Amino acid sequence: MIRVLVAAWMSLALNSVAFAQGKPAAPVTAAASAPEIKTKPDQARVLTGKVLSVDAKMGRLTLKLTDKEIKLITDSESTKAALEKLKVGDTARVFEKGGKLIAASPLKAESKTKTAN
Repeated sequence: MIRVLVAAWMSLALNSVAFAQGKPAAPVTAAASAPEIKTKPDQARVLTGKVLSVDAKMGRLTLKLTDKEIKLITDSESTKAALEKLKVGDTARVFEKGGKLIAASPLKAESKTKTAN
């Protein structure tokens, strides 16, 4: 009889521990409430900004964006040739991927002449 009581008591003790270990609630994080927009590292970005410095021979370009300054480099001869068209103070559109300059071109200033009606 004692064995039956001990077995029942052990069964209850072990089962109550198993019930107490239920699934934990998912933690609430800031990412759950506001999803982040992530850019793929293998995807090229298009940047537009003011040229602060350019060295076509070395393949270096420093661009001032609205919120930051970024320095880019290239090894491509065709991109270095495109850098020769840029001057300090120009507005340029560049394509970059992982800190490497892929392509660059100056943006033409919009015509400020008004047409007569």
